[in-house]
Amino acid sequence: MTNTIILGDGGLGRAIEAALVARTRTDPGHGWVRVLGRPRDGRHDPHELAGADLLIEASRADAVVANLIAGLEAGARHAVIATTGWPADRPRVDSLLREYGAAAVAASNFSLGVVLFGRLVETAVELFGSLDEFDPYLVEWHRRTKLDRPSGTAIDLTRRIVAAHPRLAEVSDLEVASVRAGASPGMHLVGFDAAGETIELRLTARDRSAYAAGILVAADWLGRGTREPGLYPFEPIVDELIARERIAA
Repeated sequence: MTNTIILGDGGLGRAIEAALVARTRTDPGHGWVRVLGRPRDGRHDPHELAGADLLIEASRADAVVANLIAGLEAGARHAVIATTGWPADRPRVDSLLREYGAAAVAASNFSLGVVLFGRLVETAVELFGSLDEFDPYLVEWHRRTKLDRPSGTAIDLTRRIVAAHPRLAEVSDLEVASVRAGASPGMHLVGFDAAGETIELRLTARDRSAYAAGILVAADWLGRGTREPGLYPFEPIVDELIARERIAA
């Protein structure tokens, strides 16, 4: 039985809660689910988190370390970190996990579609990168309240494009536009423009259920078998999910 606490009562936190509650209706073995908003003093009391096996961080970048410490002190040994904008804290987070003998999965975006979209982008860059007349660009659009700009997903896509494109030496060489307006849960567009035509790859999130589904995949992976302490990426987990056994000749 896995008891779960979600830290962050915004749109993402509530989407994760809905996905977990729906699961418990068909499989009571998944235990209880609680959602906690940001405390007034900025730090959760570990006693509030007692009894949780799994901690899901879905709050704010500046709260990731403090929330993780509170969860580890409360006894949680598995975590999924779905918050973005905290790359400078990654060494500290990994150190804390190893210190407490805990394991966590972190990603800038837990959408399964985003992971596969990134691979499509890499293939497109390989095709169009050798053609001087096509210029690559990236546009991302999120709700007006999203703090980080560009998004974590846009940063990841930018790195993929620059790494694969022969005419781009640095991240700053790629034209990237960030829009913060309205209530869009997330749109990322990678394009290649030439004088006579434009090719675009677009991924649009309709709601946060796609992110919640991937977070549950990561949580399930943590719960299967014994994981060495430390911080894990999401992409290898997706590889396991989509792997197919070879058909014997």
